[in-house]
Amino acid sequence: MKRILLISAMLMSCMLGLHAQLKLASLVGDNMVLQQQTDARLWGWAKAGDKITATTSWNGETVQTTANKEGLWILSVSTPQASFTPYEITISDGKTPVTLTNILIGEVWLAGGQSNMEMPLKGFSGCCIKDGLQEAIEAANYPYVRMHTIPKAKSWEVVADAGSQWQLPTLSAAMEMSATAWFFAKNLSQALHVPVGIVNCSYGGTRVESWLPRHILETYPDIDLTPEGLGKYPDWETPLMMYNAMFPTVTRYTYKGIIWYQGCSNVGSHTPYAQRLATMVTHWREQLALGDIPFYYVEIAPYDYDSAVQDEQSAYLREAQYKAQSLIPNSQMIGTNDLVEPYERFNIHPRRKAEVGQRLSYVALNKTYGMKQIYCENPTYNGDFSVKGNEVFLGFNNLDMGICRNYQLEGFEVAGENRIFHPADSVWIRWETNHAVVSSKQVPKPVAVRYCFRDFQIGNFIGGNELPLIPFRTDNW
Repeated sequence: MKRILLISAMLMSCMLGLHAQLKLASLVGDNMVLQQQTDARLWGWAKAGDKITATTSWNGETVQTTANKEGLWILSVSTPQASFTPYEITISDGKTPVTLTNILIGEVWLAGGQSNMEMPLKGFSGCCIKDGLQEAIEAANYPYVRMHTIPKAKSWEVVADAGSQWQLPTLSAAMEMSATAWFFAKNLSQALHVPVGIVNCSYGGTRVESWLPRHILETYPDIDLTPEGLGKYPDWETPLMMYNAMFPTVTRYTYKGIIWYQGCSNVGSHTPYAQRLATMVTHWREQLALGDIPFYYVEIAPYDYDSAVQDEQSAYLREAQYKAQSLIPNSQMIGTNDLVEPYERFNIHPRRKAEVGQRLSYVALNKTYGMKQIYCENPTYNGDFSVKGNEVFLGFNNLDMGICRNYQLEGFEVAGENRIFHPADSVWIRWETNHAVVSSKQVPKPVAVRYCFRDFQIGNFIGGNELPLIPFRTDNW
């Protein structure tokens, strides 16, 4: 804890010392991608009262602002339509001009969350990325996909800048890039034919509370923000600290939307999760000051949690994630129930990140960019429940393309009034209406059905759009 306090003090001291001369924020640098056709924000620090100018090569225009009494300056430049043409921006305080080079105009997204977003193409120890090395080798073929990764950090106090830089996808750099974010950005770039930039602000193991500010956390009765209280959390789950150290460094950049992959560390405390995630999104959007920009996020994957607190609790967290869509405007969750292998039961970092990133891109391409021919809606249980004899008829949304598989369907369980669930031994599809008809010989009078509502259970109910059914339960037990 003392080390964290020392680091925070050193960072603030360095920032104050640098305000006497022109300094650009880390996100404002060579190789950056700026959001197209908008007023893209640039900022940094200088001597209080200095006049700061920025001149852009795409139109030759110069904009000006004045550093405030703390030395902070912020200005906006009007960006053109996306292209693969590299541009320059010259920023000056009247004494020391700085010219930024190889700037592209395209689409920019903010990526956040915990380790499954952080996980790079090279993988983690004992956790590989499927074809990650080959993807990194080929990444240089996509020089218009760029990433800026905020270093992992914790702080008691708000940190102004991260000290990082934009990366081109060379082999060595690509190996360290978020796999999920890379596949998302690559797909966007290919579909839209524009450059894509990702700002990755993620930290493995974090809770949603790790990404909320003090004034919000103080309203939560289960969060103790004293040094003693925070000291009770595992280092990677600490509330507040990652927000302070990382999020403020990215808030002034201009984004099209946000992608998010987090939730595992909140398993076992699922009840407030949906509302807290919605609160986080509201606060982030307020800080970004870009309106209700898209928020697309990932359902946590099947994993066999082994702690007493978390055992058989992750299904409720996934349910809370699904519920959060109704609380967050302009949001959507993608399903991942099918993206694990049986041997990954005890691997919280499943290897199939390409499909995760691609599915996030399908939502963005459809919902944000208007490519309605790209299917992006997972099949979901719609509340249509009826019983005939020992069979339960279940209805679903988002099956316009039908169901890919109509036999040997797995993942369904049935319970009677005793609330004991048994695996369904018969599941068939009534093709006229796309109802699933579920039964178990051990349950003559069914009252409830669940689908993959466990820590680790892989189903194979796949819609005609190749997207998996979201796990669900018909009961509220």
